[in-house]
Amino acid sequence: MSWKTKSSGTAKVPTRAEPYCTKEMLEGWERVVIPRYATRHGALMPILHDVQHAYRHVPYQAMIEIARFLKIPPSAVLDTVSFYEEYTTERLGKCVIGVCHTFACEICGHQTILDRVRERLGIEPHETTDDGKFTLLTMECLGSCDTAPVALFNDTLHENLTAEKVDRLIDEAVKSMDAASGKTAHG
Repeated sequence: MSWKTKSSGTAKVPTRAEPYCTKEMLEGWERVVIPRYATRHGALMPILHDVQHAYRHVPYQAMIEIARFLKIPPSAVLDTVSFYEEYTTERLGKCVIGVCHTFACEICGHQTILDRVRERLGIEPHETTDDGKFTLLTMECLGSCDTAPVALFNDTLHENLTAEKVDRLIDEAVKSMDAASGKTAHG
């Protein structure tokens, strides 16, 4: 195995004119989050959660803005984002499907669940559909081994899954997204 490296000293961070960390976010973090921690750095993970929730990922520009706000090096923010699976630099779909793939779920048929999602959505794990509606993830233990196989649809755990249940959950998610965007079954 070889290590592929790239020069981070000349890397360009994609930016936009509008900051990701809005004035309202900064004021809220200063008022609510910062006081809960002994140091400003301690507030990093809850702030990353806010940004991830707001934008469905943590953009590099936002990492720089967060570092500036917390008065820490941008590398400390990037280290945290890249270490924890719950953060991503790639935009996630509106519905994130996380299929557990640890031992209990493996024995109880997680592959059938994973294959059904892959087949229905036409994506592989850690990919997002072209329309931005769905992201498929494989996840470590979701803590419900006695009801395996399990998966998260956004933050909701679904247990004792079958291919048919997965089909219903995907259909419900599509209906919910269509309703939220004002689409109807007839166009």
